[in-house]
Amino acid sequence: MLAEEYERRRTPPPHLRPRPEPEPPFSFTVREAVEADLPHVREIYNHYVANSTVTFDESPWSLADVRGKLARVRELGYPFLIAEAPGGTVLGFAYVLPWKEKAAYRFTVENSIYLGPASTGKGLGTALMRELLDRAEAAGVKEVIAVIADRGAEGSIALHERFGFVQTGSMGRVGFKFGRWLGVVMMQRSLGRRGRSRAAQR
Repeated sequence: MLAEEYERRRTPPPHLRPRPEPEPPFSFTVREAVEADLPHVREIYNHYVANSTVTFDESPWSLADVRGKLARVRELGYPFLIAEAPGGTVLGFAYVLPWKEKAAYRFTVENSIYLGPASTGKGLGTALMRELLDRAEAAGVKEVIAVIADRGAEGSIALHERFGFVQTGSMGRVGFKFGRWLGVVMMQRSLGRRGRSRAAQR
């Protein structure tokens, strides 16, 4: 008997084969960042530094860089959020910081959201954005600015549009990374009653 024929006879028909275990549903929680999260935050961010143009940074963050950013966010009373899997894996992060340092800009922030490369397309960005905007509003923020690369960040633009951000301008050839010129798209959303009514119209 040929080995192939033996294997066919030994293999049970499809209706008698054990069914594979279903994959557990993708789940996560969103919470405030703590010091223990910072190495994971750095790893996620540095992936984009090395492999994409969604950030114009060319040098990776150090742990001191991330620690200083978290300290600044906390000092201002703003949110720095972590999305965490049930097993404790950090899947993504989001935070806001002042858009400009001059005093008159004190009610305006710039947001940042980064997901681990294996965590995209699962609703994680939506959950982080929703919580980020809610907590930013509770902290007294009135306007949120997003500065997004005009190439390679189409998903980020779409996410902001779903939350009522509108494009307020663009700049071309302001960044140079990986041997090519890059521009940015500027998007903005108002928080509070005005921001909610604007988002509802979209």
